[in-house]
Amino acid sequence: MLAQTSTSLMPFLGIDVAATYDTSKVVILPIAYEATTTYRRGCENGPDSILEASHQVEYYDEELDRETGCEVGIYTHQTIADTRSTSVSAEEMLKVTEETVSKLIGDRKFVIALGGEHSITAGIVEAYRQFYTNEPFTVVQIDAHGDLRHSYEGSIHNHACVMRRIVDMDLPTVQIGIRAICKEEADLIKEKQLTVFRAREIANEPNWMERAISAIQTENVFLTIDLDGIDPTLIPGVGTPEPGGLNWYALMTFLRRVCEKHNVIGCDVMELAPLVDSVVSQFTAAKLVYKIIGYQASAKGWFEVGT
Repeated sequence: MLAQTSTSLMPFLGIDVAATYDTSKVVILPIAYEATTTYRRGCENGPDSILEASHQVEYYDEELDRETGCEVGIYTHQTIADTRSTSVSAEEMLKVTEETVSKLIGDRKFVIALGGEHSITAGIVEAYRQFYTNEPFTVVQIDAHGDLRHSYEGSIHNHACVMRRIVDMDLPTVQIGIRAICKEEADLIKEKQLTVFRAREIANEPNWMERAISAIQTENVFLTIDLDGIDPTLIPGVGTPEPGGLNWYALMTFLRRVCEKHNVIGCDVMELAPLVDSVVSQFTAAKLVYKIIGYQASAKGWFEVGT
């Protein structure tokens, strides 16, 4: 099995609010894997950059009127699939990811995985699929790209193929913010009647959010967020930036409503490729992770019952 490596950084938010594994509700799972990126490299550095930036995030959430990190136990797992120090095959990466996530959800942890390239999501989702055998769930994807190619550059595990692998699992999907697809993907969307909310439609339709949430037909939801789904003026540090995308407050409103109306079973935040001369991308990503934890805690009543 692929060895797991300890991150040299402090835990998410910092050591003073870090929970033990046993007392945690939330587990942050860094996965520093990069093998198939096709434009800007650097997403293997994404998890560490998010963890480091999180130390600058205010504990007090002015929207929720809570110090989320002080009230909800958050544990930072050791890094897995660190390709900066070893060569890892896609199959090995997917296997160790699935095994690790399976253990965490078996222990009833709310897992937020930090990537790393988006191909990782297939291993994460497979772990949930094996766990929730009798409870269907929808994969809600926020992304600039469809990621629906059968294969790309000779690999079915390319980051451009991750949602095709999930469609192949016979899981329902809802795609949000899409604005770059190839003809093969467009044909698949039509053939399988996949639910896609394109960025240009979102920009011009005030009621897109209600339609998107109504399109989620299962109680359970897994959220996969490729950071290039967000407007690149907010997060420029991604591997394949695309003009347009979701703005911050629309994204926050959507995520909060999904947490309130559905049972969010897990989440990942992928494809941060930090810029050398800017911290805005990793800080925004860290704030995004913190907001998701707060929305989930509020929806699940974690604040009221404590950790």
